[in-house]
Amino acid sequence: MIGGGNHMHRFMSGLFCWLFVLVSELLAQPHLLEASIEDLQALLDEGDITSVELVTWYQQRIDNYDQQGPTLNAIQHHNSSALAQAKALDEERERSGSRSLLHGIPVLVKDNYETIDMPTTVGSAIIDGHWPKRDATQVARLRAAGAIMLAKTTMHEFAYGWTTRGSAFGVTRNPYGPERHPGGSSGGTGAAVAANFGAVGLGSDTCGSIRVPAAHNNLFGLRGTQGISSRAGIVPLSSSRDIGGPLARSVRDLAITLDATVGYDPLDVQTAESFAKIPDSYLNELRQVDLAGWRIGVLADWFGDEPQHSGVNDRIEHLLTELSNAGASIVRLTSPALTVMKAESAAPGAFFVDDYDMKRDLSAYLQRYPALPVQSFMELAKDERLSRDVVSLWEGILSANYDSRQTYLERHADGREMRTELLMLLQANDLDVLAYPTATEEAVKLGEEQSHFNCKLAAASGLPAISVPAGFGNYEMPVALELLAESWAEQELLNLAYTIEQLAPARKPPRHTP
Repeated sequence: MIGGGNHMHRFMSGLFCWLFVLVSELLAQPHLLEASIEDLQALLDEGDITSVELVTWYQQRIDNYDQQGPTLNAIQHHNSSALAQAKALDEERERSGSRSLLHGIPVLVKDNYETIDMPTTVGSAIIDGHWPKRDATQVARLRAAGAIMLAKTTMHEFAYGWTTRGSAFGVTRNPYGPERHPGGSSGGTGAAVAANFGAVGLGSDTCGSIRVPAAHNNLFGLRGTQGISSRAGIVPLSSSRDIGGPLARSVRDLAITLDATVGYDPLDVQTAESFAKIPDSYLNELRQVDLAGWRIGVLADWFGDEPQHSGVNDRIEHLLTELSNAGASIVRLTSPALTVMKAESAAPGAFFVDDYDMKRDLSAYLQRYPALPVQSFMELAKDERLSRDVVSLWEGILSANYDSRQTYLERHADGREMRTELLMLLQANDLDVLAYPTATEEAVKLGEEQSHFNCKLAAASGLPAISVPAGFGNYEMPVALELLAESWAEQELLNLAYTIEQLAPARKPPRHTP
C-alpha cells in the first residue's frame, strides 16, 4: 500500500509537471500575443497550433488578468463548451479544411447578444440567469463561419452609460490604466480585446458604445450605416438607433468580422436597406489609398476646449499633420450653423429618441420572456438592484414627458435634418470624410463620468463612422480620431483607416497584461 501510494504520488506529480510545462509553453508563445486573425489561421492551417490550444491560451490569459493582476473584470460569462467546440472544429479542419478565416478562432461577445451556449444578462443582476438558448443573428453567422464564442463580456448595465458598470459585476477596468474606465457601454469587449482575451469582439452602439470603447482601448471600431447588420437577438436600447458590430486590434480583423456578420436578415427590417449596398468582401477590397487625392474636413467645434482635453487635441493635431504631410488636404470647418449643430447634438433633447424607444423596446423584450422577474421598463427602473448611476439617469425618463409621440417624431426629424446638413457639408466642400475626436477626453478615473458627446453625429444621422487609434494622451491613455462619411461608404472608411494604420501605427499592447 505504501509503495502503491508512492507510485501514485509520483504519477500525479509527473502529470502535474507535464500540465504545467504544457500551459507554460502555451503562455510563452509570444507570436500569439497581438496575433491577427490571418496570423492565427495560418498557424492553424500549418498545424503549428490547434484551436484547442488557442482556446486554452486565451482562457489562461483571462484567468491571469481578469480577476487577478489588474483585475480587469471584463468577462461576464464563460462558454463551458468552448474546448469541445474547438476540438470539433480541429477535427473538421483535418477532414475538409477550414470554413473561412474565422474557423476555430475565439471571439468575445457583448452580454446583450443572445447566445445559445451562455446566458444573456445585459450586465444586470435583475435578470441573472436569463438564457434564451438561441443565437443573435450576428452570433449565428460567426458560428457558421467556424468562430468559437469564447466568452460574454461585461457592459454598462442595459447599455445605458459610457463607463461600464453594472449590478451583475461591479466595474470594468481599462487595461492601459486599471484605475480608469474602459469606456462604454461595450467596455468589456473593448478591454478584453485590447488585453488579448480573444481575437476580436462584438459590441453594440446606440450613441458611441462601439466607438468610445474602441477609442479608450486603442482599437478600431465601426458604427456602420443604419441597416448594415442585423440587430435580431440583441437586447434593445433603441430600435431606431441600435446597431451591432465588431471591435478589433487591426483594420483587417475588423473587415474579416464584418464580412461574416453584415447583410440582410428577414428578422430585422432595417437590413432591407442594405440590398446592393455591401461589397462581396470588405477584406478583398481593402487597400491603402493615395492620400494626395483625399480631402478631410475637420470639425473644429467637436474638439474640447478645457484643460482635460489638451492631450486628445494634441494627438489628433499630430495625426492630422502626418496626414497632411502624406498629401491629404486638411480642411478646417467652422461656421455658426456647425456651432448650433454641435450644441444641439450634445443637448439632453438629443437623446429623446433613444429614451422614448427604450421605455417601449425594453418592455417589449422582457415581455417575450414571462419567466423573467420584471416585465416592464417601469419595474426595471424601480428595482433596487439597478446600479445607482443608471437609476439617476432613468428617473427623469419615467415622467410623462417621455411619452410624447409628437416630440419623438420631431426629434426624428431633427436627425434627418442633421443627416442632410452633413451630406451637404461633404458635397459643398468636396470632402471625402469628416474628422473629429471620438472622445474629447482620455478615459476618466473609476467613479468619475465621461463628459464627451461626439457620438451623436453618426447615431442621429445613420451615417457610418469609424474610430481610429491616434496614439496616447497626457495620461498615457489611448486617443482616437473618428471619421464619418456618406451612407454605405464603409469600404472607403476602412481603406482610409487602413492607410492611417500603416502611416502612423498607434497600436501597442497594454503593459498591465503582458
